[in-house]
Amino acid sequence: MYDIFLLGDRMYSYIIGKVTGYDKNCIILENNNIGYLINVSNPYSFKLNEDVKVYLYNHIREDENSLYGFKSSEEKDLFLKLINVKGIGPKMAMPLFASDDINKIYDAINSDNVTYLTKFPKIGDKVAKQIILDLKGKLTSQVDLFTNDSKELVEVLESLGYKTIDIKKILSKINTSNPLELQIKEALKLLGK
Repeated sequence: MYDIFLLGDRMYSYIIGKVTGYDKNCIILENNNIGYLINVSNPYSFKLNEDVKVYLYNHIREDENSLYGFKSSEEKDLFLKLINVKGIGPKMAMPLFASDDINKIYDAINSDNVTYLTKFPKIGDKVAKQIILDLKGKLTSQVDLFTNDSKELVEVLESLGYKTIDIKKILSKINTSNPLELQIKEALKLLGK
């Protein structure tokens, strides 16, 4: 039992399976004829009978053994940082991920936006300020959490001297399925405006 407690979230990295049902704030994910009850921020963002990869955190305490699931490893990493902030546990941190845009959380923390953080349940001024105090400046880019499709484009634009914050503003307007050359031309036009 002691060894499992030490492992904590390292017991599981991810699971691939079929979403077979929903429970309050949970999905039921079937893998090898076992249905895993996984706490997620927005269960209905997962489609029934769809195969998905869910990144896991296993929360083990004396009176609890729960799985928390995330759609990306970046979400899981941010979650792990949040639950290390004094006063925040997994149940308090989960609602922050309901919007599916963790860049907004990063931006709020790095720009001292207490108002954005307090819009989530159970996060008051004191907790929001503690999150900012503990994490501000520590959540900088892993090419600032851009998708794999846009990382190369971002690197090129940064090498040309454009700021990450400006690049981030125009990325959603660029068709990342186009060849890189066309993406760069589109980006330069948008950044030139």
